[in-house]
Amino acid sequence: MVQRVTYRRRKSFNTKSNKIRKVKTPGGKLAVQYLQKKPKGVMCGDCHKRLQGIPQLRPKEYSRIPRRQKTVTRAYGGSRCGKCVRQRIVRAFLVEEQKIVKKVLKAQSAGKA
Repeated sequence: MVQRVTYRRRKSFNTKSNKIRKVKTPGGKLAVQYLQKKPKGVMCGDCHKRLQGIPQLRPKEYSRIPRRQKTVTRAYGGSRCGKCVRQRIVRAFLVEEQKIVKKVLKAQSAGKA
């Protein structure tokens, strides 16, 4: 017959935060080890893909590592991926170009009239 185990903490339901692993001890007994949740990692705010160069940790563990490991040395470092930053820069440049073109066309049409 299968040896049964009991939870060691107060919560008695099989929830996400109460996952266990059954482990045989050297004494031959079956014991319970509590599992930690798997970290998801930091995602890009625009495209929702994982950011490279930043470790996958649980939120509390990010407070224990230095700042240089939480970010990438670039604009929007630990928040957006390189592809999305490039898109933002190009979009801003094109918007400014469009404004200049409008101004030039307006000046040309005012000069003719």
